[in-house]
Amino acid sequence: MTSRNGSWLTSEGSLQRQLPPSGGAKKLYSEAFRTSTDKRFKLLVKSEINLCTEAIKSVVKTNINPTTMKVGVKSFKSLKDGRILIETGTSEEANLLSSSIRYKGGNDLEVTVPKLRNPRMVIHNVPQDINVENLEETIITQNPELGLIQGDIAAKFSFRTKQGRINMVIEVRSGTRKKLLHTKLKLGWLICRADDYFMARRCFKCSRFNHRYQDCRGEETCPLCAVEHNIKECTAPAMHYKCINCVTYNRYTKGEKISECHSSLDKTAQACKQY
Repeated sequence: MTSRNGSWLTSEGSLQRQLPPSGGAKKLYSEAFRTSTDKRFKLLVKSEINLCTEAIKSVVKTNINPTTMKVGVKSFKSLKDGRILIETGTSEEANLLSSSIRYKGGNDLEVTVPKLRNPRMVIHNVPQDINVENLEETIITQNPELGLIQGDIAAKFSFRTKQGRINMVIEVRSGTRKKLLHTKLKLGWLICRADDYFMARRCFKCSRFNHRYQDCRGEETCPLCAVEHNIKECTAPAMHYKCINCVTYNRYTKGEKISECHSSLDKTAQACKQY
């Protein structure tokens, strides 16, 4: 399913989106995602002995004093999955808190510090003889001026556009991203452009985008027929499929309506281009 903002829906149900060229200076990967200048570093704490979130908070507060540790806590809250989330202003503070909780919490608490992901990019119009196995070597060999080394690029997968062109999604180091954004890549006999590539989550409960199942506050909605039941319970024939996202769009727009007669999992639906 393709949307009006240039997004398309994969068969796994996740929305893939690539940012269009801005024509000017391109933002850093982190800047493209950033909604504010308030940067936060997270750690997640869960109980190994089935304590509730309030009990976990009590244990942490009893054993940890952020004032004496000189750590600024920006967030300290419960999550629906039984864990608590702690956010700090620096990675050093997050690591310090993590070590202290592990030491003083013993075997009762498990602490996880989420790792930052490497940026993902999409290379457009890749030659047909270039694949996941030989892409990195080809880029390094044909573009020596970039100074790339093995490990700077990890090819993930390719997909074919409706125009029949092949695009390749890659994962790169942050320094590599800057180099690729400001150059044209030589691949075989072609010159290719690289842009940022983002993935937005699709909720498997309500079938809408930009949040996870754990954070969903909506009703369970079938991605095939838009009725409030689980997809496993759906008996609707294909001719009665409805896209809940298109239904919602039509409900709140005063302009021309779009077709709802397709599954929200259908990446070929033409009507969703207008999103």
